[in-house]
Amino acid sequence: MDSFEPDGNGAAQDSLPPPPPVPPNVVPIKAESEPAKNKVARVPMARRGLGSKGQKIPILTNHFQVNIGNVNGHFFHYSVSVSYEDGRPVDGKGVGRKVIDRVHETYSSELAGKDFAYDGEKSLFTVGSLPSNKLEFTVVLEDVTSNRNNGNASPDGHDSPNEHDRKRLRRPYQSKTFRVEISFAAKIPMQAIQNALRGQESENSQEALRVLDIILRQHAAKQGCLLVRQSFFHNDPNNFAEIGGGVLGCRGFHSSFRSSQGGLSLNIDVSTTMIIQPGPVVDFLLANQNARDPDSLDWTKAKRVLKNLRIKVSPSNQEYKITGLSDQFCEDQLFSLKQKSTKSENGEAETLEVTVYDYFVNHRNIQLRYSARMPCINVGKPKRPTYIPMELCSLVSLQRYTKALSTFQRASLVEKSRQKPQERMNVLSNALRKSNYSAEPMLRSCGVSISSNFTQVEGRVLPAPRLKVGNGEDFFPRNGRWNFNNKKLVEPTKIARWVVVNFSARCDVKILVRDLIRCGEMKGIHIDPPFDVFEERNQNRRSPPVVRVEKMCEEMQSKLPGAPHFVLCLLPDRKNSDLYGPWKRKYLAEFGVVTQCMAPTRVNDQYLTNLLLKINAKLGGLNSMLAIEQTPSIPVVSKVPTVILGMDVSHGSPGQSDVPSIAAVVSSRQWPLISRYRASVRTQSPKVEMIDSLFKRVSDTEDEGIIRELLLDFYMSSGKRKPDQIIIFRDGVSESQFNQVLNIELDQIIEACKFLDEAWNPKFVVIVAQKNHHTKFFQQGSPDNVPPGTVIDNKVCHPRNNDFYLCAHAGMIGTTRPTHYHVLLDQIGFSADDLQELVHCLSYVYQRSTTAISVVAPICYAHLAASQLGTFMKFEDASETSSSHGGVTAPGAVPVPQLPKLDQKVCNSMFFC
Repeated sequence: MDSFEPDGNGAAQDSLPPPPPVPPNVVPIKAESEPAKNKVARVPMARRGLGSKGQKIPILTNHFQVNIGNVNGHFFHYSVSVSYEDGRPVDGKGVGRKVIDRVHETYSSELAGKDFAYDGEKSLFTVGSLPSNKLEFTVVLEDVTSNRNNGNASPDGHDSPNEHDRKRLRRPYQSKTFRVEISFAAKIPMQAIQNALRGQESENSQEALRVLDIILRQHAAKQGCLLVRQSFFHNDPNNFAEIGGGVLGCRGFHSSFRSSQGGLSLNIDVSTTMIIQPGPVVDFLLANQNARDPDSLDWTKAKRVLKNLRIKVSPSNQEYKITGLSDQFCEDQLFSLKQKSTKSENGEAETLEVTVYDYFVNHRNIQLRYSARMPCINVGKPKRPTYIPMELCSLVSLQRYTKALSTFQRASLVEKSRQKPQERMNVLSNALRKSNYSAEPMLRSCGVSISSNFTQVEGRVLPAPRLKVGNGEDFFPRNGRWNFNNKKLVEPTKIARWVVVNFSARCDVKILVRDLIRCGEMKGIHIDPPFDVFEERNQNRRSPPVVRVEKMCEEMQSKLPGAPHFVLCLLPDRKNSDLYGPWKRKYLAEFGVVTQCMAPTRVNDQYLTNLLLKINAKLGGLNSMLAIEQTPSIPVVSKVPTVILGMDVSHGSPGQSDVPSIAAVVSSRQWPLISRYRASVRTQSPKVEMIDSLFKRVSDTEDEGIIRELLLDFYMSSGKRKPDQIIIFRDGVSESQFNQVLNIELDQIIEACKFLDEAWNPKFVVIVAQKNHHTKFFQQGSPDNVPPGTVIDNKVCHPRNNDFYLCAHAGMIGTTRPTHYHVLLDQIGFSADDLQELVHCLSYVYQRSTTAISVVAPICYAHLAASQLGTFMKFEDASETSSSHGGVTAPGAVPVPQLPKLDQKVCNSMFFC
C-alpha cells in the first residue's frame, strides 16, 4: 500500500497545516503522483464457492423467472427536450408524460409505429431505431394540469374571484403548444443482459436493465399510479390505512428486474408509502392537528402543511396547487372585482371592492356553510393571489407525505402494513396477474415473458451455536430464542454506590428498587441498596429539559460524597423523552458515569430482567457468550488476533436537511472474544454516507481518527497484541457505493494502520449488510416464516459477486426480512461455510436480548451508538458549537458541530447497550 500522501485523500487535506512559503528562486514542477497512478481500484470479489453446511430445505422466493426472446436487438436511447412554443423549458413533472403520449398518438407514422419507454424526464428508449437521429414535433394539449401538479399551467381559472370572464375568453381551455425534440444519444445491445447473467456486468447491462425498469414504471404511470422509485401505488381506498395525523399508509408494489445466478428475474414485493388523507381540506387539517373543531385550528401550522399540495375545486373540478392562505378570514378578505355593466368616464370597467365570501355567495350563488371564519386558500402567485373558500377545496388523492412520522404514527404503520407470509404470497400473485405485463407493447417487442410462479431455491438451516451462561452451564437456543429463567449471567457485575433519580415519573420507587434487587439476585448480580433517591422538585417540572437536568445534577452533587458508579434514571414519558439527550450527555461526556434510563410503566419481572441485561453489559459484565469463545475455536478468528468492526452512518430524519449525520464504528475487544465491543462516534456533513473521519492526520505523529482509537483499545485489551486480521461489517450502503467502501473507506483504514506502524500489514475482510431490499423467502406449504438460521446463496444471488442471504432470527410477526450480506473483499481466504457460520454466530452475541437478531451484533451496536449520541445534538444550536477542528468534511463544506468527547471512564464501556 502506498504510504500516506496528503493529496491522495480528500479527507486528510483539510486538517493539515498550510504549506510553508515557496522560496523566490524555486521554479515549480508539476507533481506527478506516481503511486496514485499505479494504484488499481478494488472491485467487489467474485464468489469462490457455495456453502454446504446445514439442513437443506426447499424455499420459495418472490423472484419470477424472466425470458428474453429478442437478444440480438438493440435499445436506442434518445434524449428528449420539451419546451413551450416561446422556448421556455417545461419543468412541471407529469406534463412531460402527457406531451410524449400526445406525440406518440399524433405522429405514429413519422415514428415508424415504434413504442416508447419514457422515464418522465429527459430519456426515451425504443426497441430498434427511429427513422431519424433528430426529430422535432409540435403538439397541442388542452387544459394542461398535470396529474402530478400544475406544471406551468397558471391557475387563473374559472373559480378565481379576481379573474373576469373576459380573461377566460382570451384563453380557451388553457390549451398550450409544446415543442418536442428527440435526439439520438446511445445504442444499447440487449445482448448485454445475457452477458450480465454470465457475470460480465458492464455499463451497458445496467442500462439495459434500467430500460426494462422504465418500461414497468411507464406501465404503472399509464394506470394513474403514484410512482416512488421502483414502487407503484394505485388510487384504491382498499389499500389505504389511517395512521393518525391526517396521514394514510398506502400499500403498493415494488417491482424491478434483477440479474441472478438463475438468470433474469422480476422481483415483486409489497411496498408502503405515506400519503395525505384525500378529501375536504378542513377534514385533513382537523386530523392533522388532532383538533376538535375548526375554531381551534392553528392557521400558521396549516399554512405550512398545505403549501404545494394539490386540490380539486368544486363546482368546476379544476385542479390547482396551493401556494398559501389568505391573511384574513373569508368574510373579511377583500379583492377588486371588475364590473361588466358600469363603465367610468374614461371607458374603463369600474372595479368594486368585495369580500371573497360576498363574491361566492352573492355573485356566484354558491352556498358556503362554514368558510366565513376561515382563511381562504390561495392558488395564485403571492403578489397576484387567487382566493378560494376552504370548503370548496378537496385534496387530490395519492400525494406523498414526506415528513418524519411521530412514534405513534410509525407504530401504527408497522402494525397495519405487516402481513403473514401466506397472505403476502397471495397478494404478490394477484399483483402479478393484475399488472398484466404480457400485454405491455414494449415488453412484447423485447420478447420478454414473465413466469407466474415463485422461484424455488434451496435453503440451508444452520444449527444454532451453543451458548454459555453462569455456573458453567451451556445450552442450545431453540428457534432462535432462549430465556434466563433459572439461569445466571455468565459474568455478572456487582452494583454498589448507585443512586436513583426520578424526573416526576409516577411510580413507587421503593417497590421498584426492591424488585430490581430481587431480579438481580436471581441472575447472579449483587445489588446493594441505593445510596439515595432524588425526586425532582415540583417547581422544576415546567423548566426546559436542559435546565431540569442541570438542577437535578446540582442537587445530587450537593448531597453525594463523590460520583456514583451507576445511576438509574426514571423518565416520565415512555418514548422519546426530551430529557434523554441532555441527561446522557451530562453523564457520559461530563461525569463519566454509566446510567440506565427507564419509563416505569407496566414494569414486571420480564421487563426488569431485560433492564438488568443492559445494565450488566454497560457496567462491563457479560450476559451470555458463545461456547466457542471460551475454547477458542471460532473458525479462522480464534487462530490469530482478529478485530471485528461494525460501521454505520445515521442521518437526520426527512425534512431535517441540516442535521449532521453521525458515523459510528464499534470494535471487538479482549480477543479471542467476539461478544465485547466499544464504540467511537463522530459527526459529519448532513446526508454524507461515506465515513470521513476514519483517519484524521493532524500532525506528523497525531491521528485523531476513529480507527486509531479502536485499534489502540484492541491492543491494550487483548494482551498487547496487534490484530493480524480486520473484519469489517458495513451497514447502509447501496450497490452503487460498494466501490467507495472498498477504495475510499478501506484506504483510510489502511492509512490509519500504517500510521501506527509502517511495517504492519493486517489482512482485511469487508462485508456489507443490507436490510433495505425486496427479496423475501417463504416456506413451501407452511404458514410459518423460514426457520432462524436459514441461509441462501444460490439461484437468486448475484451471478458473479460473493453474496448470500441470511435469516438469523425467528420472524414472529409479519414476513421475515432476510439480511443480504455482500462479501466485497476477503484477504483471509474464508470458505463459504466458515464465513456464513461466523456471520450466524455474530447474530447470537447481542447482549440486549435473548434472541438471535436479524443482522450481526456489531452493526446493531454501531446503530445504537450513533442514535444515542445523536440525541446529544438535538437540543444544541449548531452555530455555537461548530468548530473548525476536524469538523469539515470536504473543501468548502459547512463546518459541522462536534460531538462532546465521552469521559475516559466510560468510553471503553458498552454505554450504547
